[in-house]
Amino acid sequence: MELYGLRKAQPDELETLIAIDDEASTLYTNAGLHISFANNHPFIVAESIRWARAIEQELAHVAVNEHNQPVGFVVFCLVDGEPYLDQIAVHPDRMRQGAGTALLKLAITWSGDQPLWLTTYSHLSWNKPYYERHDFVQMPENACGPQLREILRDQRSVLPDPDQRIAMVNRSTSNNA
Repeated sequence: MELYGLRKAQPDELETLIAIDDEASTLYTNAGLHISFANNHPFIVAESIRWARAIEQELAHVAVNEHNQPVGFVVFCLVDGEPYLDQIAVHPDRMRQGAGTALLKLAITWSGDQPLWLTTYSHLSWNKPYYERHDFVQMPENACGPQLREILRDQRSVLPDPDQRIAMVNRSTSNNA
């Protein structure tokens, strides 16, 4: 397992984050989920705005290689007043080498003693089971706050296999991460 440095994402790295996410999304295509949006699609535009805001607020971090170049990233924010993992992605060439786990542990540490929420696909082997290995549990939609339910509705309205989109939460504290 390689070791990666972690640092805050820089304002000029938004396009790099988008490129990493685009490359990581090829896994979905390989699994039969065709996620293909134009750059001006409202879902993509909203995502880019959130990530740019997170970079400004120092809530976006990157895993970097030995040349300080980003190979993965995590974006977090508050949803319903609680920590939310908005996105985590690693370039396919660097997957399964520890960058994603380092980024996830950073998000768990950032959440402190509050629960860390996320949304993901339930039926893909690298999504829900991965988070379960890190003490996340699936939560019924009625246990989610109104903003998180809205996020799920938005995702289900545009992403393939909408019935497979779920919310998960990690209730461990950063002391247990």
